Amino acid sequence: MRLLRPTLLSLLPLAVAAAPLVAQEHEAAGPVSLLSPSYGLMFWTLIIFVLLLAVLTKFAFPPIIAAVEERERKLQEALDSARADREAAAATLAEQRALLETARTQAQQLIADGRAAGEKMRTELLEQTRRQQQEMLERARHEIEAERDRAIAELRREAVDLAIAGASKVIEKNLDDASNRQLIDSFLATIPSAPATR
Repeated sequence: MRLLRPTLLSLLPLAVAAAPLVAQEHEAAGPVSLLSPSYGLMFWTLIIFVLLLAVLTKFAFPPIIAAVEERERKLQEALDSARADREAAAATLAEQRALLETARTQAQQLIADGRAAGEKMRTELLEQTRRQQQEMLERARHEIEAERDRAIAELRREAVDLAIAGASKVIEKNLDDASNRQLIDSFLATIPSAPATR
């Protein structure tokens, strides 16, 4: 095969030079019909084609094939890179969606906790207000009862004083204040007091 290539290469200039001569021969023979075969022309066309094919195979096809393969390799690399980028983008998108969902869940939890804390605080404030109101009512009751007891005691004292004064006038003699008071206090203590009003 190596010997054939230099031979074919050396025949190439001869074929190129012979092609016009063959064409002149046919012109001298007369007009050529398109349907009648010309074996000489076919022979030289075939030889030129084979030689051209050999030259192209030797010099043109390897760089063209290498360029096509390089282009194919780069396209495959670009496709692989695009696929990897798409997968990375899909993974990032899924991660971002998960983070967004987590943030949404946390926000809802914070809102629910805030509502619960607000409700608890409201309940505590209402309970504290009720307790304060109850304490104020109890204090007011105790104060009213104490005031009533003071008023009753004051009335008793006045009644005792009036009774002593009345008895002194009736007897027209001043009795011992201390013994008289003790006697009337013990009498008034036996009398049931009026029911307490609330």
